[in-house]
Amino acid sequence: MRIARFSIDGNVAFGVVEGEGSDPSGDLVLDIIKGIPYADFELSGVKVPLSKVRLLPPVLPNKVVAFGRNYAEHAAELGNAVPDAPFAFFKPTTSVIGSGDAIEYPSFSSELHHEAELAVVIGRMCREVPRERVKDVIFGYTCANDVTARDVQKREKQWARAKGFDTSCPLGPWVETDLDPSDVTIQATVNGGQRQLGRTSEMIHSIEDLIVNISDAMTLLPGDVILTGTPAGVGPLNVGDEVAVSIEGIGTLTNKVIKRG
Repeated sequence: MRIARFSIDGNVAFGVVEGEGSDPSGDLVLDIIKGIPYADFELSGVKVPLSKVRLLPPVLPNKVVAFGRNYAEHAAELGNAVPDAPFAFFKPTTSVIGSGDAIEYPSFSSELHHEAELAVVIGRMCREVPRERVKDVIFGYTCANDVTARDVQKREKQWARAKGFDTSCPLGPWVETDLDPSDVTIQATVNGGQRQLGRTSEMIHSIEDLIVNISDAMTLLPGDVILTGTPAGVGPLNVGDEVAVSIEGIGTLTNKVIKRG
């Protein structure tokens, strides 16, 4: 099931995406959900064409927990060692945007990079999740772009500015609740040209590893997002570029880069 968050006529709602394919400008429709989708929900039966709404970030997370260097080839391309244990950092909620929204090139950077990632969306409040229960706390999966000011990341000892600036966390286009994430393709293109191509089976630490690791330290809430790392092939973004992150079984997240201000 694909669940989108959207606005229409000034109202914000969730809806189940119905129809074949993943082109928002096609024949897809939204059946509006009564309330929020994290628990059992009812469909209203009120349907609107997806092409008539504005897609929003599919969730509004309380926190975004991102894991770095979780693909060996990506760690190597930046000259980093593979960490022995999952390596976490945060992106603030103000960094989150949806598919179709603009990535604003930060004024304090001259080297902006894309990082295509599988994002896990948490579906229930949980803490100290045992490995065998991880699937029970997952609501679904979406596409993410961990946009990074690479020059700032290299220059500063912590990554708050490099990875936490406004618009640095595109998510979307929707949440897919029925997906086996163990071996799906992740791809990033810039202006139609392929940059990244990898598979989730190449992760060093599995989704179970990541959720066990972070839930040992903190409570996760419905709508929280876990970014699982990026495959090799990260590279520069420039003002005017269109970057797309596609994940097999989910869809495509597309954003343009604009000048801030």
